[in-house]
Amino acid sequence: MTTTNDIYQQVTDRIVASLEQGTAPWLKPWAANKCGAVGPYNAATGRPYNGINWLVLGEGGWLTFKQAKELGGSVRKGEKGTAIVFWSFPKVKDAETGEEKVVPFAKGYTVFAVDQCEGIDEAKLKAPAPVTRGNTNINVLAAQVGARVIHGGTSACYSPTFDSITMPSADAFESADAYAGTLAHELVHWTGHQSRCDRQFGKRFGDDAYAFEELVAEIGSAFVCAQTGIPLEGLQHDRYVGSWLKVLKGDKRAIFTASSQAKKAAEFLLASAEEEEALAA
Repeated sequence: MTTTNDIYQQVTDRIVASLEQGTAPWLKPWAANKCGAVGPYNAATGRPYNGINWLVLGEGGWLTFKQAKELGGSVRKGEKGTAIVFWSFPKVKDAETGEEKVVPFAKGYTVFAVDQCEGIDEAKLKAPAPVTRGNTNINVLAAQVGARVIHGGTSACYSPTFDSITMPSADAFESADAYAGTLAHELVHWTGHQSRCDRQFGKRFGDDAYAFEELVAEIGSAFVCAQTGIPLEGLQHDRYVGSWLKVLKGDKRAIFTASSQAKKAAEFLLASAEEEEALAA
């Protein structure tokens, strides 16, 4: 286990290294959700990882050193582990008011991919239940959540002033997946409206606030696509990578904020769509 400060820096360094090498760690060749679990999970408990750990781990089953041993095997000699975050929420008494408040606390743990281990009793390995949502038409999802999407022009954008999304026609994109990924990105922006998730980064990130919102939308659209079976074909706005690196290098907690806000946005979209679907059934 590592210290709190160490885990923030370790995770940030890992994300920064990926971006500097030209790879966004949240971009994965998501398949069409026909083969069960999507994304990383603990292979001893079957519990999916999410948030920042989802970005760091990528895909497949993972185990701690102790869990590998409990499953009858061991981590292969020379293998290097990956640092992840476990959050606890202890109640702390405020020194001034005497009132109790919940203070999030991050602990770092090291995990290893199942294929980094040997001698594991495979019969004891667990995986999450298959994702049931399956492939989702992104236009249907947009309609279900009540987003106003206007087709026309040559660029995709969300207008906070008019609370609407503008998209080029679907045939203007190289593929249906490229169109879907772009609309997913704009839908995440749409969740930032004050009547929905109410995201505001100006006070913390100043001139970089807009670029940081783009980072949230990039990660959030990856979450949405992972849950709906939409393959992502690349970054929507790679011109912001330099700004992202500047923010991440200057604030080791920034990627945690981005992934948390992205997860919240994706969950808002999916939950709203499921609620509307249930009402229409």
